[in-house]
Amino acid sequence: MRLTRFTDVALRVLMRLAVVENEDPPTTREVAAAMEVPYSHAAKVVARLQHLGLVEARRGRGGGLALTSRGRSTSIGGLVRELEGPGDVVDCEGTTPCPLRSACRLRGALREAAEAFYAALDPITVTELTASPTGPLLISISSGRPPGH
Repeated sequence: MRLTRFTDVALRVLMRLAVVENEDPPTTREVAAAMEVPYSHAAKVVARLQHLGLVEARRGRGGGLALTSRGRSTSIGGLVRELEGPGDVVDCEGTTPCPLRSACRLRGALREAAEAFYAALDPITVTELTASPTGPLLISISSGRPPGH
């Protein structure tokens, strides 16, 4: 299974925000730069995460992005399901429908495999994703300092 770029960026943004503690809240532009994604893409991701109640965004002086308590404890499996949306791993009904679709067992097997993928992510939270060694690396990326310095 392959995640969309949108979901990948959303997870990285949440992880970056999870390690912000004793610093000014980063802006969307700063998070985009640290995660090496285009600003316009990061802005769309932040808007969606804000809509989901996972990120708080404040404008103006002293503003920036902050992870909400819900964002810290959110299930990665649940979030990936939400961001990826409903649908099968393969498109059996596309512009050229698969001739096997009426009696195919592959579609069900792939649906089951996708659910197992999500289920493996269900118990993991954003906070858990930022445990060492990831957290220190995330901090160093945004500060420009090597980890441990």
